[in-house]
Amino acid sequence: MDTDRLLPGPPPAAPEHDADDALRDPALYLNRELSQLDFNFRVLAQALDPQVPLLERLRFLCISCTNLDEFFEIRAATVRHAVDFGLPAAPDGIAPAALLDAIHDRAAGLVQAQYECWNQVLRPALAESGVRILGRNSWDKRQRRWLRAYFRNKVMPVLSPLGLDPSHPFPRILNKSLNVAVVLEGMDAFGRPGHMAIVRAPRSLSRIVELPPGLRGKGEQAFVLLSSMLAAFVDELFPGMTVRGAYQFRVTRNSELIVDEDEVENLASALRTELVGRGYRPAVRLEIAHDCPKPIVRTLLQNFELGENAVYYIDGPVNLNRVIQVHDLVQRPELKYPPFTPRNRLEDENVFKIVTRGDVLLHHPFDSFSGVLELLSQAAADPDVLAIKQTLYRTGKDSAIVEALVQAARNGKDVTAVVELRARFDEEANLAFADRLQEAGVQVVYGVVGFKTHAKMLLIVRREGRRLRRYVHMGTGNYHSGTARAYTDLSLITADPDIGNDVHLLFQQLSGLAPSMRLKRLLQSPFTLHSGILDRIERETRIAASGRAGRIIAKMNALNEPQVVHALYRASQAGVSIDLIVRGACTLRPGIPGISDNIRVRSIVGRFLEHSRVYWFGNDGRPELYGASADWLERNLLRRVETCFPILDPALVERVQREALQNYLADNLNAWELGADGRYYKCAPEPDQAPYSAQQALLDAL
Repeated sequence: MDTDRLLPGPPPAAPEHDADDALRDPALYLNRELSQLDFNFRVLAQALDPQVPLLERLRFLCISCTNLDEFFEIRAATVRHAVDFGLPAAPDGIAPAALLDAIHDRAAGLVQAQYECWNQVLRPALAESGVRILGRNSWDKRQRRWLRAYFRNKVMPVLSPLGLDPSHPFPRILNKSLNVAVVLEGMDAFGRPGHMAIVRAPRSLSRIVELPPGLRGKGEQAFVLLSSMLAAFVDELFPGMTVRGAYQFRVTRNSELIVDEDEVENLASALRTELVGRGYRPAVRLEIAHDCPKPIVRTLLQNFELGENAVYYIDGPVNLNRVIQVHDLVQRPELKYPPFTPRNRLEDENVFKIVTRGDVLLHHPFDSFSGVLELLSQAAADPDVLAIKQTLYRTGKDSAIVEALVQAARNGKDVTAVVELRARFDEEANLAFADRLQEAGVQVVYGVVGFKTHAKMLLIVRREGRRLRRYVHMGTGNYHSGTARAYTDLSLITADPDIGNDVHLLFQQLSGLAPSMRLKRLLQSPFTLHSGILDRIERETRIAASGRAGRIIAKMNALNEPQVVHALYRASQAGVSIDLIVRGACTLRPGIPGISDNIRVRSIVGRFLEHSRVYWFGNDGRPELYGASADWLERNLLRRVETCFPILDPALVERVQREALQNYLADNLNAWELGADGRYYKCAPEPDQAPYSAQQALLDAL
């Protein structure tokens, strides 16, 4: 499989009409959805890289599958919505109906590559290493006997097979659940002829089963997928009938929750109602066994109201992402990334005294997230702390952050939590911890109607002598201990009075219906961040146009906002040197002569998910550096509550510029360069270069 070239499309010729209009030519813009799909090819490339430890390669394969699920649940569902409502094309000019076909073609290629990786590369390599995932054709007699007993005792009792006939209509199929379509022959106990039945696997059943030691080789571990057991023993569900075929399938549904916030009095109650039905919303994709007869495929498509461009034929388990359990079940350190111990810059010290001496910057996961937890836990216990205010987007299960806020409220602090209930796929968890906070006496606010609160900020008000001092934490990532170990992010802890006052005003705005206000240090969506970015790009454009060196370096997860792309094209034409480190979707085409030949775009895919957002503007020798919660996406800049915070300490500016920007521009092992043709090319060391991984360099510095 060619992993060096992953995006189609020839480079456009520079348009010859009006210069400003030319920069809006659809040929200059890549499609956001297709670009997002291609990020998963880069993730899959990690699964094919022999330099990556074997079980980590399995993890990357499963991540690419999970990402594809979410793509269909949200992005493809949005395109289907655009088709149904006749919405116009995006700046790339691809009409929604044509885009659905393009998504199918690209996604089908990705699915084929995923299963080739599984069947031809990883599964055999795992078996050679003593980790076997056994298909039903490879079971010996003892294994089959044990598995049949397991099926009868632990699987069959919770299955409810449903024969399809006029009195048994097609059942409701839950989003992303494992199901088997069974072709039957013969008569049941009531004399009814069998044709077809559906067997649904409840979520309560483990999707992967480990065989006991006596049924596997010495020093080996062996696993069997539930889908294999269902296919092998499904005949036990239909005694007296003959099973002519059993074909696993899975349907993916639109998972975007729709709540008209202007029409509901209680957002939490409305979301709870929506969550009940989320698993049964309109279908967007059907995955089915590759050998399934066409009549069954047509029956399923008809019942799910899908066309041929929504079906994907699978040569393996339809829920391949569930194999990620093997990564956790197998304790083989030599097959995983070596462990590391992050720095703890705030360990066993009074955080307030440290921050009073100077700003603290944490680069996660290389710096421990425990520093943020320590700040909050000390604030919860400190008798001089009067108030704590925090935004919460994602926190994870059994969150230490939530427990610290609960403890602070019990200790008599005035605690306010701005909880974003609509954090995608975390809505139920957020509702639960919001209830817990309210029960403890925390004032819980559900953000702003129509705008997700995606900002990451914590404000602590502390009495020090005769005055009050504000301490602030702002970050590029969530208050989630789990992702802080797997994602790269930046945290700034500061007592800067201007930043503290700005954050105070933002919390007033979020909780008190305050009007738009002028902030001194921070940029904020949806009010000043978009225009602030455009102004700074324009400033670099003017600097370059006057003959001096214009320079922009920006790191983010995705880029699609048309005005920002347009401004970057104009800056490039003026001579501004621009480096963009964009992990995922990017709609800008770099390297087009006369338009974007001064722009370089690279994507880093490695051990950690690159998540930090950092913007650096040269400013004619007086550089400005910002961390942010926002990507350069339309939704972040125009339809969310986001924050962008300056790094003011010159030493920290130099450190972030070195660690989070230049370090990644030097990577020649995990980097992919986006070409003018819209394809990504894997970077490799030049003959005179040493191999260099940005993430490994940061680990080596610990």
